[in-house]
Amino acid sequence: MFEKRYYYLITCQYLGYRFHGWQKQPNLKTVHLMIDKTLNFILEGKRFKTLGSGRTDAMVSATEAAFELFIYHEIEDIDVFLKLFNQNLPQDIRALKIRQVDAEFNVIQDSKVKEYLYVFAHGDKFHPFCAPVITTILDELDTELMKAGAKLFEGHHYFKSYCYKPTDNGIYNREILTCEIVENTVFTANFFPEQSFILRVRGKGFMRNQIRLMMGVLIELGKGEKTLQDIADSLHSDNEIIVHYIAPASGLILNKVDFS
Repeated sequence: MFEKRYYYLITCQYLGYRFHGWQKQPNLKTVHLMIDKTLNFILEGKRFKTLGSGRTDAMVSATEAAFELFIYHEIEDIDVFLKLFNQNLPQDIRALKIRQVDAEFNVIQDSKVKEYLYVFAHGDKFHPFCAPVITTILDELDTELMKAGAKLFEGHHYFKSYCYKPTDNGIYNREILTCEIVENTVFTANFFPEQSFILRVRGKGFMRNQIRLMMGVLIELGKGEKTLQDIADSLHSDNEIIVHYIAPASGLILNKVDFS
């Protein structure tokens, strides 16, 4: 007998500092694991499945991530469900919204643009409470030069140098819609440094550690260890440049996922 299935899109946010990324892994605490554990409890063991719009690495946070919930009974009151879900989630995960979608919706393929933010400060040792969301670079950085470097990533380029452990059959011709460094006015606290910055990157999708490798090169640029020409050269298909420095994970935040 055919069993009708219902589909819901849930957006959520989380502080990734104590999690080993999104994806479930044996014997490790991950965001997906805690979400499924909570759903299993509030759905009282009823059959369900969840699928995320993408994976974040260990210690990476999100202000607006998304996952799809597949269940075999309709949620009668989504507001009550959302409240119950939040009451039982750990305090560093919060569900924001839920809406019903149809069977044609695909949480992976229908995500058209993802926006990531990388928050950083430089030139000093800052309050330890900053650690979950701000990467501290002890050296002084030339942020104006880094702003120029960030703009070089915009457009269609060959990003093999910015993929962790690339293979010969990967798809490396990709488009970056926005790549800019701006002063941080998004995340504030009384223990934050007086000045901090955000690398803002928007695109359809990103390869493993791509943004952290891009940020790593920009940090090297800001230190005077790389040039603007080095970055420009690294984006050509005939280059053999290997990017080594992966910027720390805790400054990276999935800020938004836009769906069609």
